[in-house]
Amino acid sequence: MANQSDNIILIGPMGSGKTSTGRILAKEMGFDFIDTDEKIVESTGVSIAYIFDVEGESGFRKREHKELMKFLGKDNMVIATGGGIITHDKSRMILQGHKKVVYLKTSIEKQIERATVSNNRPLLIDTDPASKLQELMLTREPLYEEISDIKIDTNDRRPNEIALEIIDRLR
Repeated sequence: MANQSDNIILIGPMGSGKTSTGRILAKEMGFDFIDTDEKIVESTGVSIAYIFDVEGESGFRKREHKELMKFLGKDNMVIATGGGIITHDKSRMILQGHKKVVYLKTSIEKQIERATVSNNRPLLIDTDPASKLQELMLTREPLYEEISDIKIDTNDRRPNEIALEIIDRLR
């Protein structure tokens, strides 16, 4: 794989600020920005919710893995991943071998505040968001912790502050 170490990968739950922080981080560093969710929507022409309906979560995770692999082979990228990418074994193994994985940590309260304003969160459709987010974090948080090199709390912080902290911590 071509020089993975030049890429920065953002992981964390929905609503943690991966996309907004990633855009700023990429601009500050002169890197390209990729959001795996946006690339999936672009390549399929349908919404993430539709993919979940038709292919289920496992089908979506396979698509997500394919997108991740496309961009890891390129240099100077900031890659914002979907919140559940770490649940796909192959994706998690690839990420674990990477040296610049940044976990954007966020409280359940902030996730609810940020993530429920979008209709593009299929795991939150027809369910109590607080219960579902707590359930997801029980399984996902240990995985985020395990594969991340840098951990940053994003509660009550603006994306530009988070991006600058990432740059500082990567030095």
